[in-house]
Amino acid sequence: MPNSMTDLLKSPPARTPLAEQARLAIGRRNLVFVGLMGAGKSVIGRMVAQQLSLPFMDTDAEIERVSRMTISELFASYGEVEFRALETRVMERLLKGGPRVISTGGGAFINERTRAAIKRDGVSVWLRADLEVLWERVCRREHRPLLKTENPKQTLENLMNQRYPIYAEADLTVESRDVRKETVTAEVLAAIAAMAEGQEK
Repeated sequence: MPNSMTDLLKSPPARTPLAEQARLAIGRRNLVFVGLMGAGKSVIGRMVAQQLSLPFMDTDAEIERVSRMTISELFASYGEVEFRALETRVMERLLKGGPRVISTGGGAFINERTRAAIKRDGVSVWLRADLEVLWERVCRREHRPLLKTENPKQTLENLMNQRYPIYAEADLTVESRDVRKETVTAEVLAAIAAMAEGQEK
C-alpha cells in the first residue's frame, strides 16, 4: 500500500477489466496500428498504450530521430523508394523490442516485407475512416508529402482505393470517425479482447 503521495503518483493506473483482457490477448506480441494519414493512429495508439501499460512508438517519429531529417525532407532528398527501405528497417527493429504499441506511417503496411514482419510479430489494427473524415483532418496540414499535388483530395481518394484492400488484411478493423477518442480506444480494446475469445472457441 502506498505510504506517501509520491508513491501514489508513481503507481501506474489500474487497468480496466477490458484493458486487462486485451493485454492478456496480446501476450508478447506488438500491437500495430495501420491506416491512412489522418486515421488517428498516433493519437489512438498512444491512448491504447496507456490503457495497456505498454510503451508507445511512432514509426515516423523514430525515422525522423534516426535520420535527423523530417519525413518531408527525406521524401524530397531521397524519394519514396529509399524512404520505404528505411521505414522497413526501423519497423523490423521496433517489432523485435516488443511487446509495445506501434503507430505506423500510412504506407508501411503496403510494403510486403513490412507487412510480413507485422504479421509475424504483431497484432495489426486498421483504423478505417471514410474520405470526408480523413480530408477534414489532413487538409490544413502542410507536412504530408504525398498530398503535395494539384488536387490533394483526389490524391487522398486514390490512395484509399489503392491501399484499403491491403489494409483489410489487418487482424482487426475499427472505424475511426468523429466521436470521442476514448470511444475509439475502448472499441480497439474490445476488438482485441473479442479476437482472443474467438481463438479460444
